[in-house]
Amino acid sequence: MEDREIVALFWARAEAAIAEVSAKYGGYCRTIAMNILRSHEDAEECLSDTWLGAWNAMPPQRPAVLPPLLGRIARNAALTIWRRDHAQKRDGGVALVLDELGECVGGESLEDELEHRRLGEAVAAFLDTLPRDQRRVFLRRYWYCDSVESIAARYGFGLSKVKSMLLRTRRKLRDYLTKEGFSL
Repeated sequence: MEDREIVALFWARAEAAIAEVSAKYGGYCRTIAMNILRSHEDAEECLSDTWLGAWNAMPPQRPAVLPPLLGRIARNAALTIWRRDHAQKRDGGVALVLDELGECVGGESLEDELEHRRLGEAVAAFLDTLPRDQRRVFLRRYWYCDSVESIAARYGFGLSKVKSMLLRTRRKLRDYLTKEGFSL
């Protein structure tokens, strides 16, 4: 089924929309959830939250392409579950990924929602300046929370190349954000 037909089902409040979106994008959203949560049970909870989030988002949204919307909902749901389950714990998965980016975007002034929006726009503008491979590696690591090993395998790079690419990109991001007036 085409995305526009699935969106029309959501707008019509037809329960078939959940079955259709699950059949078409369940694997995509499950991968995002598993990369963050590393638990099948939590990933299933995340998928339920994703479909509910999609149900609540449409209407008023009418996306032409569903994956970006569903990916954002799934990622946010997974991070909410992860934060709930790891409020007092530290592990090497998502905490490590968030710590790596925290070097570039951390700071108390980011609590303000307007500042978050401005920061998001600055990061998006920065990503537009990157060569395709660097941008894809960066997004796989920091949006999809893929492991360095899976990124290397996906793109046919060595581990050291991926690690150094991520390190250099984080440094460039920190420099870019500093020039844009963010205090890090």
